[in-house]
Amino acid sequence: MENAITVSFSPLWVIIFVLLGAVIVLTFMLLRLLDERKQKHEIEEKYKQLEMQVNNLELESIQYKLNPHLFKNTLNAIQSHAYQTYNALDKLANVLDYILYESDRQFVSLKEEVDFALSLIEINKLKVSPLFDLRIKQKIDDDDPMYGQKVVAPLITVNLIENAFKHADLQREDAFIAVVFELRDGQFFLTVSNKVSRKPAPRKTYSGFGQENFKKRLSILYKNNFTLDTFVEDDVYIAHLKLDLREHQAQMHTVGR
Repeated sequence: MENAITVSFSPLWVIIFVLLGAVIVLTFMLLRLLDERKQKHEIEEKYKQLEMQVNNLELESIQYKLNPHLFKNTLNAIQSHAYQTYNALDKLANVLDYILYESDRQFVSLKEEVDFALSLIEINKLKVSPLFDLRIKQKIDDDDPMYGQKVVAPLITVNLIENAFKHADLQREDAFIAVVFELRDGQFFLTVSNKVSRKPAPRKTYSGFGQENFKKRLSILYKNNFTLDTFVEDDVYIAHLKLDLREHQAQMHTVGR
């Protein structure tokens, strides 16, 4: 009778087989996790690209409606005071050049936008008396590196400035419009204030298509890197826009990588 062959495993071999099996399972799970993360990353990238395309379409739609509106207001101002033709046409040329050649770009330099805003103010001055109290201040250092960076959306100053000339109570003796441009610590500030009527204003004052789309445009372009505050204090309407250009620029570089 043949002797039966018996195979015995020592506890050490059992532990080795268990550990080997665990390593194989963990390796499989790790590879699967990496593959899922890769797929998730690809989906997120596709979503970001789609979101950017949608935002661009919205901006184009807003800008299409904004530019003709600005053009019409500018021509009306010129027409109302044709006797100041030369100076008005010079400023109008600057404004139209900017609208035609710069507004299609997503971003321009702060210097370009401020120069445009100053020309726009000069044109709007034609609507008021030469003695009208118009206060313009620039608290910007020309040597500030951020002043030349292309991080400002074209025509971003239009809404607040045009609203001031449109809604200011020009008949009051103490009437005024004040516009302050400031660049400090990588942040751009635009503050526009004007005297308003003591009479109850219509509900749609400072509202409507322009204001809603202005906020929407800011949200699309600057995400959380902006604040827009509007309020009335002692018969003075104040609009304060703050753009964190440095943080916005950093995020632009991150997305561009």
